[in-house]
Amino acid sequence: MAIPWLTALKVIPWGDVIEHAPKVLAAARQLVDRQNKRPAPSAADAATPIPVAPEPDVLQREVAALQQDVQRLQQTQDQLTRTVADLAEQNTRLVGAVDVLRRRTRLLLAVAAVLALGLVWLGWR
Repeated sequence: MAIPWLTALKVIPWGDVIEHAPKVLAAARQLVDRQNKRPAPSAADAATPIPVAPEPDVLQREVAALQQDVQRLQQTQDQLTRTVADLAEQNTRLVGAVDVLRRRTRLLLAVAAVLALGLVWLGWR
């Protein structure tokens, strides 16, 4: 069961992932900044001419419902933008941790090789 995961981890080009992680984080932050700078739509922008004049009460209810829908969509978009930024930050931290683990693994392999050579050398004496 663990072999497919090991294979997947070996296939991933970690150098490319590490190289592009800061770019992904910067793009996510730019997306959040753009989202925060976006002006809120005014009621005049949302109004569109209607060829048939319905009753004023019906029209007011429809406009209010549409405004609520727009607000809900904006909140959803803001949440998704924050989620993308959070995922980009987590990805950056994950890539850093994987890089540290990769370095430690190489160090441990080198130490194990030196110890093995030492044992072989001591065994031949």
